[in-house]
Amino acid sequence: MNNTLTYRQNGDYLIPNLELSEQPVKPLGKYGRMRKTYLKEHRPILYSQMLLSEKLYPHLLEIDETANSRLEQMIPELAKAAGATEALKASDPMRWVGLMNNCKAQAEEVILAELINN
Repeated sequence: MNNTLTYRQNGDYLIPNLELSEQPVKPLGKYGRMRKTYLKEHRPILYSQMLLSEKLYPHLLEIDETANSRLEQMIPELAKAAGATEALKASDPMRWVGLMNNCKAQAEEVILAELINN
């Protein structure tokens, strides 16, 4: 890698010729965007360092994928503990939906505390 900076003339100013390497174009999911917002608002120095070193996007993708897999793992465990069974789904669907929503909210709180806001 060549560490020599070159410049181009723009009016009276010399502008450095900086180029970013190719980044994947996979869109960020909900949790990746939430992590990005957290870093921007609460950890601006870390955000800037990661952005300038081109480590931000891979970090956000990893957080998003990890959060989604943890969510998929945690919801069935929480649903089983709460008693949200298929029998309950058949007999009292509204109660089952309420329990499942509660389980998802609990799992998201854990993900926010462990992955997004730390």
